[in-house]
Amino acid sequence: MTLSEDLKWRGLIKDTTFDDLKWLDKPQSFYLGIDCSADSLTVGNLAVLILARRLVESGWKAVLLVGGATSLIGDPGGKQEERDLKSREEIVKNVGRIKKEIDSLFGGHPYVQVDNYDWFKDIGYLEFLRDVGKNYSMTELMQREFVTQRMGEGGSGISYAEFSYSLIQGYDYWHLHKNHGVVLQIGGSDQWGNMLSGVPLIRKKEGKQVHAFSMPLVVDKSTGQKFGKSEAGAIWLNPAKTSETQFRQFWINVDDADVEDYLKIFTFASREEIGRLMAAHQKQPQLRLAQNFLSQKVAEAVHTKQASAEAEELKKVLTGETPIDEADEAVIHRLRSEIPYTTMSKNGTIVEALVRTGLASSNSDARRLLEAGAIYVNGQSAKKAQFEADDFLNGRLILRRGKAYKDSALVELK
Repeated sequence: MTLSEDLKWRGLIKDTTFDDLKWLDKPQSFYLGIDCSADSLTVGNLAVLILARRLVESGWKAVLLVGGATSLIGDPGGKQEERDLKSREEIVKNVGRIKKEIDSLFGGHPYVQVDNYDWFKDIGYLEFLRDVGKNYSMTELMQREFVTQRMGEGGSGISYAEFSYSLIQGYDYWHLHKNHGVVLQIGGSDQWGNMLSGVPLIRKKEGKQVHAFSMPLVVDKSTGQKFGKSEAGAIWLNPAKTSETQFRQFWINVDDADVEDYLKIFTFASREEIGRLMAAHQKQPQLRLAQNFLSQKVAEAVHTKQASAEAEELKKVLTGETPIDEADEAVIHRLRSEIPYTTMSKNGTIVEALVRTGLASSNSDARRLLEAGAIYVNGQSAKKAQFEADDFLNGRLILRRGKAYKDSALVELK
């Protein structure tokens, strides 16, 4: 399967400036811009980064741009309100952290990493207006979707700084075309207006034809919400912000209606492999075979192999697949830091443990959960309100509310 055929099958192409998708099958150089207004990337960012990996693995040369300059302004794409400005010091810290995350994602794959602050810091305002601003029509800029949404009825308005963002991104493309031979920009569809800025600028300034293509935004079909959000907020790639266990659980919890799409977008599994996996999943959906495969593959891509292996071992302990008395001290230490933890005497009750660990809001709530069969001890449904002596394995047990292992707690004997 060619690159263009694979991208089309995976649903990764939305808008393009070229008519024939086969243009993608002749590798050249492309770039992807990455916002650094936060100190970590999210799983929403992950989709387009994996798209970049696909191009690299098909022979394209990648230039990955971290927005040390553009993050000081704030990207208006997909935003309903003006962003708060970040300090230069904060952006520098964010750039450093995000560079490490990109290195991890592209480990072993060649790419060039650049920071647009390096060329913008020395550009004068008059120089920018003459070299760039003179090449754009206000009529065209006013028709950009993010401008019309923000300036239309009920819109929050837009500052001159964010209005000018498109010109800055256009300059980036021009700079990378001249210095790195870039002829393609990729990004999410919410970036399409900004992505179009460089194409006419390069045509006017250099007399060259370059292109852009966007991938559809990934949306949770069950909520209609932009992908990467949970009840607790964004799902981050940095394990200090979203632990490996929480990260895995996010993928295991994805809806059956979404899992095949996510396998295509977020993994490198082949068409045949995904077909076999989905056939097995549909026969026994309760096993969540597709979600577990998705969770494992994405975790391996994002986290180190050691961290991914530790998270897998943690999951086995939480689900009862590995008895807790067989877990080593490193796993126990992580359990204490990642899930609620309490100590109890031998006479302690399950009701007491549920309330103390926050798995139940009150004694009556705990008793209701027990009566409903929603409480598990070491992966087995709890039948009584009192712990039994053999529940504690080497002085420990795992208490869980419901099917999701994220709602677990560690209980140890005093």
